[in-house]
Amino acid sequence: MESVFNWIAINQQIIYIVILMVFVGIEVIGRVPSVLHTPLMSGANAIHGVVIIGAIIVMGKAETDNYIALILGFLAVVLGTLNVVGGFVVTDRMLEMFKNKKAQK
Repeated sequence: MESVFNWIAINQQIIYIVILMVFVGIEVIGRVPSVLHTPLMSGANAIHGVVIIGAIIVMGKAETDNYIALILGFLAVVLGTLNVVGGFVVTDRMLEMFKNKKAQK
């Protein structure tokens, strides 16, 4: 338990920055009009693709007895993949609404 408190003390500034970024992100995303949803979703898909690659690299370089890194890397890969696939599905459905109805028949 002492090692956890020591890690928090060492990374205190980074933790504050992450918490601040969460609140700033919520405020920015909350003010985005729905017209911009599709371009922003495409950008988010690209970012999560980078997250997936980073998680795969972390898992590949982690030692076999470092279960925390392996579990967090696996969760990052799974959740990032779900987010990318879901984003593409939502974007595809939104783009379907703009297609010409005569061309669909």
